[in-house]
Amino acid sequence: MSRVCAATEVRPSDRKANHMRTYTAKPGDVQRAWHVIDAEGLVLGRMCTTVATLLRGKHKPMFTPSMDTGDHVIIINASKVVLTSGKADDKIVARHSGFPGGIRVEKYAQFLDRKPEAAIRRTVHGMLPKGRLGRAMIKKLQVYPGAEHPHLAQQPQPVDMSDAKAR
Repeated sequence: MSRVCAATEVRPSDRKANHMRTYTAKPGDVQRAWHVIDAEGLVLGRMCTTVATLLRGKHKPMFTPSMDTGDHVIIINASKVVLTSGKADDKIVARHSGFPGGIRVEKYAQFLDRKPEAAIRRTVHGMLPKGRLGRAMIKKLQVYPGAEHPHLAQQPQPVDMSDAKAR
């Protein structure tokens, strides 16, 4: 014989009052906006966290972790991004050819000078989910070394990045 305390008993009417449905976005519900970020004088890591948030869609109330609900992001002046406190000389970029002894190491300062677009894309890609979802999100990122970009027809909105400025 089991005893049930009256205080712990849940009535059917109480169960409905506390029930809340979880919203899951559908592909037809997603509306993608375009954002433009001027990277001149911005710290690489701080800028890329904001970019990853926009690409992933975490700034939207309809965010669903298993779906690509993010927006398109355009980064201009990528060659003028900065690293703080000597990280340009301390950080390295390593890649491997797959053959024995095939590791190639380069300082981040040289990598930024040689390929600023690839440095930003690589940093943002590391902040996105791994797998096919992350690969779909990184395709919405366009990076340009100069101030010009060919996406004026999409009417991109500028993003305020005053918190990411190098001090």
